[in-house]
Amino acid sequence: MTTATYTVSREQEFGQSTLGLPWAVGFYFAFRSFIMLLSVRVLGTDPQTGVEASLVLNILLLPVVALASPGVSRHPLRSILRPASVRWAMLFLAFSGCSLLWTVAASVPAAIAYWCAMAADALLAILLLRARSTNLTVCSLMKGYVWGACAIAIIAWIMPAQSDLRLGDEELLGPNQIGFLCAFAVYLAQYLSRNRAGRWGIPILLLALTLLRSLSKTTIAAFILSQAFLLLRDSSMTRRQKAFLTAAALAAVIAFAGLLGSYYDVYLNAGNQSETLTGRLGIWAYLLAEAVDKPWFGHGFHSVWKVIPPFGPDQFEARHAHNELLQQFYAYGICGVVLFAGIYSSFFLQIRRLANGPAKTFFYSLLIFILVRGLADTEPFDLSLPLWMIIFMGMLMPQGQRAMKKDKSIVIPL
Repeated sequence: MTTATYTVSREQEFGQSTLGLPWAVGFYFAFRSFIMLLSVRVLGTDPQTGVEASLVLNILLLPVVALASPGVSRHPLRSILRPASVRWAMLFLAFSGCSLLWTVAASVPAAIAYWCAMAADALLAILLLRARSTNLTVCSLMKGYVWGACAIAIIAWIMPAQSDLRLGDEELLGPNQIGFLCAFAVYLAQYLSRNRAGRWGIPILLLALTLLRSLSKTTIAAFILSQAFLLLRDSSMTRRQKAFLTAAALAAVIAFAGLLGSYYDVYLNAGNQSETLTGRLGIWAYLLAEAVDKPWFGHGFHSVWKVIPPFGPDQFEARHAHNELLQQFYAYGICGVVLFAGIYSSFFLQIRRLANGPAKTFFYSLLIFILVRGLADTEPFDLSLPLWMIIFMGMLMPQGQRAMKKDKSIVIPL
């Protein structure tokens, strides 16, 4: 086989070209947070029907993507599984599926349905990558995700605020979900902007303001720390750009000073068990004690909700451990801790192998955000860095290194 190269404009590779199916999948990945709320508050169904609708849509995407994919495989499965982070992610998926055999979930059929939805996300990523250009596929999906997050952000601003002044719905869509969705979408928009894949200034502004307005403390703290790292270490940005972004962030905080002060009073005097530090410590202590009882293989998939007793006078029901490492230890025991370490350490090593430059700094910043956020918050089923994104990033990093160069063209091997 011979090797040749040709040059295409960055606009052709990233900006002007958008693949419809990956865009739709990305939009769904972001917007599905709203499906249950839409079903209950607008259509008048019960919460269980809303959950079922979301799960069915998730799984139905698989045959749609499979039928829409060309017959010729552009990237064999072995090449998608080559990055160590992707192999660790698949091992996590397989082990979590096996844990359904011993899970103490309140409803095993519900646990199976949730696991199938998580597995469907990973399979969707693989199917999309096998048949299409990695750069175009991932960037198209990122565009869809950002616009889906923007739709959620706009809806969140329109909805009445919760009793504690934060965005969201008291029962169906928490402010932490909104905050993490917006923060994660900001990172994807930043990646697109750095690759000149369109103009993303207004979406980034909307998402960042929505993150601040959500008052999701853990996510905001993780976002500020990781973005500060990005500003300090990113050599592709001028001092003027960095000064402008810093001033804009300070202006936003000053503009929200009144709201922040009011929320601080509510937090001190009427915070519930999920929000106060005392409440978090109680959840951590209880789950750690339970985890030690089953130290090797844990309690299984979906073993917190309706299993752990309510906490505090407000009878708060935890959906997860509010700490990613503890969540894995409780659900999968020492095996879960090993899987957690394997996934994130392999992701770190993959970033470390990149040449010094904007791409390496960006991915480090993203990893810092995920790990810091995981100290006091996480997801009920998936990792904080979703399995589908680990698969995309595993394939994207080597190519993204070329894409983030300062020149106006990229070189693609044939």
